[in-house]
Amino acid sequence: MQRSTEKGVLTPKRREFLKLGAAAGGSGLIASRSLDVSGADITPPYTVPYLEALPVYRPKLPVELSPPPQEYPHADEAGRDRHQAWNRFPYQKTYSIIVKQGMHSFHPHLPTQTIWGYDGKYPGPTIVARIGEPVIVRYYNRLPRDVNSFGSPEISTHLHNGHSASESDGFAGNYFSTTIAGPTLTRPGKYYDCHYPNTYAGSDRWPDSAGDYREALGTLWYHDHREGFTAANVYKGLAGFYLAFDKVDSGNERDPSPTALRLPSGVGVYDIPMIIQNPKFDAGGLLIFDQFDTEGFLGNKFTVNGKVSPFFKVASRKYRFRILNGSTSRFYDLVVRKGNTDLPFQIIASDGNLLPAPLKATSIRIAPAERVDIVMDFSTIAIGSELYLVDRIVQSEGRGPESILNLAGNALMRFDVDRTAADSSRVPSQLRPLPEINFAEVAKRREFRFKRENGVWLVNNEVFDPEKASFKVKRGTAEIWELGGSGSWHHPIHIHLEEGRLLSRGGRPPSLVEAGRKDVFVLYPQESVTIYVQFRDFVGKYMMHCHNTIHEDHSMMVRFDVED
Repeated sequence: MQRSTEKGVLTPKRREFLKLGAAAGGSGLIASRSLDVSGADITPPYTVPYLEALPVYRPKLPVELSPPPQEYPHADEAGRDRHQAWNRFPYQKTYSIIVKQGMHSFHPHLPTQTIWGYDGKYPGPTIVARIGEPVIVRYYNRLPRDVNSFGSPEISTHLHNGHSASESDGFAGNYFSTTIAGPTLTRPGKYYDCHYPNTYAGSDRWPDSAGDYREALGTLWYHDHREGFTAANVYKGLAGFYLAFDKVDSGNERDPSPTALRLPSGVGVYDIPMIIQNPKFDAGGLLIFDQFDTEGFLGNKFTVNGKVSPFFKVASRKYRFRILNGSTSRFYDLVVRKGNTDLPFQIIASDGNLLPAPLKATSIRIAPAERVDIVMDFSTIAIGSELYLVDRIVQSEGRGPESILNLAGNALMRFDVDRTAADSSRVPSQLRPLPEINFAEVAKRREFRFKRENGVWLVNNEVFDPEKASFKVKRGTAEIWELGGSGSWHHPIHIHLEEGRLLSRGGRPPSLVEAGRKDVFVLYPQESVTIYVQFRDFVGKYMMHCHNTIHEDHSMMVRFDVED
């Protein structure tokens, strides 16, 4: 049956769900909260849940690089522009990450299989950085040249939401391998050095480069951004967390400093990064992917940190969970459930950026590439209790979720409260204030329309050209952008270099969660958003694109250049 792209046209699955919604009293919710968490899947490949623990990583250790990094590329390094922030932000630590093939087990009932990973791991290692401590991350490309499945062995690594100079941003055209270079590179190479200043945005306006602490970053992630193959390469394993701390969010719940928030701490202990993904397996349990379904890609399993239906043992105290939607096209509406009760938690950050104040909630919606930091307090939960992270989204197509929720939901993982533990952490009533919006700096207003035409995803009727900037902006200025969607499509739009501030959604003020600093702005069907965005510190080529990565790979991306 041919699918219509027009809003309001009902597919058979949509009719079925709307009937269920009507039976629930027209509330847009499927009524029952009963969650079957004990049995196996009802469709192949069959997997019994909660057989393996959630993998949690401790921070990756720095190493000494040889040859040492330098401002201009080495002879063995892939071609890049000089590090423009080299002298202003001299590196203090160096890391080595080898992009290579590895073997991974998603579940004991599925075959161990080949993945691509940073250091051969799925997901990649967690890097922990500090504001004011610049680092170099050297990415070696040791992927096999002969690819027998999906994906491309050329890579370009993007630090998502990193305030980085253009040459270290992971531009989609800067892909490289030992035998091939991208269109904007001069030569192939064995590795590529990325210089991450780990500075507050707008530091060029501060004589001491200290910057404004209200511009701090927190929960970032790095992933492949190879033009035309971002979806496949990220899906195949090329994603990992990059966390940043400063004097406010110090990463130490016992920090005696009066500026420290003392949030739950210890990366991999009480501060837990979790990437949720939606892979698809064939009947034999092997990972499969369709690069050419331009609507989007949905899987038949859910993984958390690379495991299908894991469990995680927690103590009766507060935890910080950094939740990333690392899926290709799937949205999530998440709750933490005990029995038939959805438990409260506190939202402290959106897209990894601390909010002005914590928000009490029992659910949170998260689009592809969005992040949310929540604090969950298990201190009132009895030892021996089992809780579940549950997704309530109804989504059967890559275009986006339905307008109704399935309250029964799908259990993604289980929390087992199995012990007591000391807790020095807190969640203060005030977190990090927002910088003022200076409309006097607005130099231009622009409109962008995201749509599909003849099976090709377009921005302002243009396809992505890595060699050509669609527009140019002036460093040191701000602009107001209106982003608009079309049809019944959902587009999570990501902007490189700078975070933005949502001014309005469909003419209405943003919600408290969306009012914070964000780098992903979701366009719902037939709706526009207006944002304020600045351009500071660095010049060069950057991108804006849909983070439904199938849409991105099929040209829903634009290049813009920041110039002096």
